[in-house]
This record gives sequence, structure tokens and C-alpha cells, in this order.
Amino acid sequence: MVENELAVLREIRRIVSQELEWEGQVEPAHHLMKDLQLDSMGLTVLAVELENHFRIRLSAEDSVGVNTVGDLVRLVATRAAGEPRAVAGGAS
Repeated sequence: MVENELAVLREIRRIVSQELEWEGQVEPAHHLMKDLQLDSMGLTVLAVELENHFRIRLSAEDSVGVNTVGDLVRLVATRAAGEPRAVAGGAS
């Protein structure tokens, strides 16, 4: 992971633990819904917090293909860098 991706991962971990009260580990391979047990409200809180922190906009189309923490890290890092959306899974 590059530095900006590490910053995004740290912020995701903070949001999930503090705002969403998740007590477990948060790793890039974890599935947002299956492993972290995020429902639609939790996903919305996570998205809004990331938008506010990184001053970006995420659309419904952005969520297509975003299943894991790592997918979300890549998306947010790409947006924060001012680049178009990267394809989930790391390809561009």
C-alpha cells in the first residue's frame, strides 16, 4: 500500500471502530458487509465520513465492485488524488 492508501485505511479503521462501534480487526481483505457486518446505514455513515474527511464525493456508481475494505481504500485514495475512479480490484 502506498502512503495515501495507508491514510485512507487508518481513517476507515477509525470510523468503523469509533462511529460504528466495531470491536474487531479491520483489514483490507475484509468484506464490508460479511466480515464487518455493515448494513446499508453503516455503509452510508462510512461513505459520508470518508467524503467529509477527504473532501471527495462518492456516487452510487462508485459502489459498484466495492466489496472489501481494500476496494474502498483504493477508491477513496484515487478520488482523493483527483484521479478518475480506479476499477475495483486494483486495475486501472
